[in-house]
Amino acid sequence: MHGWRGRIGLIVPSSNTTMEPELTAAAPEGVSVHTARMRLREVTVEGLLEMEEHAEEAALQLSDARVDVIVYGCTTGSLVKGPGHDTQLSRRLSSIASCPVVATATAVVQALKAVGASSIAVATPYIEELDRREKEFLEASGFRVVEMRGLGIRDNTEIGKLPPHVAYQLAKEVDSPEAHAVFISCTNFRTFEVIEKLERDLGKPVVTSNQASLWAALKHLKIREVKLQLGTLMQLL
Repeated sequence: MHGWRGRIGLIVPSSNTTMEPELTAAAPEGVSVHTARMRLREVTVEGLLEMEEHAEEAALQLSDARVDVIVYGCTTGSLVKGPGHDTQLSRRLSSIASCPVVATATAVVQALKAVGASSIAVATPYIEELDRREKEFLEASGFRVVEMRGLGIRDNTEIGKLPPHVAYQLAKEVDSPEAHAVFISCTNFRTFEVIEKLERDLGKPVVTSNQASLWAALKHLKIREVKLQLGTLMQLL
């Protein structure tokens, strides 16, 4: 039986081509990943708000698979309404699915605190408006954002096409001596291949949306391993 150690339910934008493959590749033996999708083409405030209207149906679908934990796998989608949106969304979906739900934004906050970062540098593929909202969310969560840089991409499929070296280079460019850690945002931004390299080159923890989401899900499942080397955070399972 697939998922004999635990089943992770994943709710992602329909145009996300990265999160499901990354989590599946890293999930340990006996942990399965099952996905439901919400329609999204452009990563804008309007698009994310419209997408969320389909979140409850996605959670209900995953409950039919009897998953043990659900990840709302969209970083800006789980913070777009401001501080507290992530936890409110998780509670609402948890009541529908009858299992724990963790939003990516929540997982990122928990992960950054776990690696001991109070000041951070942030790399994103987003447009300026979403960068601003994410900065406000992170600051409201207790972090000092010392540097932030986005690529200005609206089309989510274009974000998914970016090779990992783009995330690597952007993270190096945005890093600052004042930052305790670098956060690479977006569940559709490929990062798993470069986390270890970045940590070696920067000499500090690197947290990414998908890495933090997987870490949070595995903590709910009380499983303390992954298949891939994914940096400092995964040593804290």
